[in-house]
Amino acid sequence: MTQAHTSTSQAPKKAKRKRRPGRGALWLIASVFLASAVIRLASGTGVAIAREMSELTHGDMAEEHSATTELCKTDAETSALLKALLKREKDVEERELMLAQKMKAVELARSEVMQNMAVLEDAEARLEATMTRSQSAAEDDLAKLTAVYESMKPKEAAALFEAMSPDFAAGFLGRMRSDAAGAIMAGLTPETAYTISVILAGRNARAPSE
Repeated sequence: MTQAHTSTSQAPKKAKRKRRPGRGALWLIASVFLASAVIRLASGTGVAIAREMSELTHGDMAEEHSATTELCKTDAETSALLKALLKREKDVEERELMLAQKMKAVELARSEVMQNMAVLEDAEARLEATMTRSQSAAEDDLAKLTAVYESMKPKEAAALFEAMSPDFAAGFLGRMRSDAAGAIMAGLTPETAYTISVILAGRNARAPSE
């Protein structure tokens, strides 16, 4: 009885031991599929990571290239602007220099004109003084000559006035005293006396009245 029970109790254990190889095969197949999936997943992840790294690298390089290009462009624009400003400043300085030279020339010309004006004014003043003296001297000479004719005898003065031109004779007679001029006119020929009278009348008519 005891041995039979022992044999009976050991029989299931042997049956259990026979089922273990099947379970191990299943675990092996599952492990293979899992490993394959892991490999595929790892492979896809690696590709994605590589792609992302490539994009990041190329993106950084593109951004760096763009930044470098912008920097070069900015430097070129700054250089061009600086050159333009320097040229403009130089042009302004040249115009200021030319303007200063022109102003200096104008000031010099004005000074010369003022000097010439002073010289001309001085010359005009001296000429006017000379003319005044000449007129005064001529007036004095005429006054003296008129006084001489007035002091002459009417007959002698009439003969002298007869030889003068009517205009010249009328000038002296107009300056004389009326009594002396009348006495000389009485000694002239009628033609000469008439001509001198017409000249004297015309001068008196053209003289301004008060």
